[in-house]
Amino acid sequence: MFAITTLHFCPLVHLLIHCSLLGNAIDDPPGNAADQRKLLGRWNVTVQGKEGAYPSWFEIRLSGYRTLVGSYVGQFGSARPIAEVEYNRGVMRFSIPPQWERRSTEVVFEGELVGDELRGETTNDKGEAIRWAARRAPALKRDAAPAWTDPVPLFNGRDLEGWHPRNAAVRNGWIAEDGRLVNRQPGNDLISNGRFGDFKLHAEFRIPKGSNSGIYLRGRYEVQIEDNFGKEPDSHEIGGVYGFLTPTDNPSRAPGEWQTYDITLVGRRVTVVLNGTTIIDRQIIPGITGGALDGDEGAVGPIMVQGDHGPIEIRSLTIAPAVESP
Repeated sequence: MFAITTLHFCPLVHLLIHCSLLGNAIDDPPGNAADQRKLLGRWNVTVQGKEGAYPSWFEIRLSGYRTLVGSYVGQFGSARPIAEVEYNRGVMRFSIPPQWERRSTEVVFEGELVGDELRGETTNDKGEAIRWAARRAPALKRDAAPAWTDPVPLFNGRDLEGWHPRNAAVRNGWIAEDGRLVNRQPGNDLISNGRFGDFKLHAEFRIPKGSNSGIYLRGRYEVQIEDNFGKEPDSHEIGGVYGFLTPTDNPSRAPGEWQTYDITLVGRRVTVVLNGTTIIDRQIIPGITGGALDGDEGAVGPIMVQGDHGPIEIRSLTIAPAVESP
């Protein structure tokens, strides 16, 4: 009787053991699962380039049971997908095809956790090894809705007082002309001396046919300005937070016509109103966009107007900072 009972129950026992092992195999990714999960989240990266440090960004997410995927923003360009983030014996690695980089090889990031940081190596466009380090991006959550101060002008209509070019070694084509801030000879971005946390920004601008510019919030998040009259909305075109947030509509006007932006930034949440139409409503900006001044997202930052792409004119630019801005 005992032998028969054992014979009948053994397959069931084996099945239960097999299911248990299979469940563990599905739940636990290869390598050290606890360390792997420490990679999840958004990371602000500082890359030690040969010509100086520059900011970058990536996010790592879990897809399914064990596959790590993500998004990446380089020194220039827009956010692009990471198909898979490898993790083996404590080393993280991912590669992506070039976008605006002047290279034929993939961009490869490799590194490991060192305390609260990720540190590692990548290569520049010449194939030279350069170091990078990443810290977790802050959540930038706010406990309450802010109160606002009265708007103040960022441009006085007479000269460039309160502004400076991004690169002193590069030609600055910005001038004050007939009460307008004009990028007469594109080649340099223009940065406000003032730095801000949460704010409401109002801008009145116009661009000629085919032109391209943008306004960087805190010097880190570009709201695109481009001649896209009549086109479908796109995160890379007018009204979009470049490569991240796509407008719900495109109420842009024809080139040569004056247009308005009303932009509210609270923590990571942004609202964009183009020509009186709300096209992005309190959406979260995941991270810095290409061309950002830095990746210190927890700090205040300036307003930067992109000037290295195309001409633009601005006749009004005002800001209302929060009463208690970080």
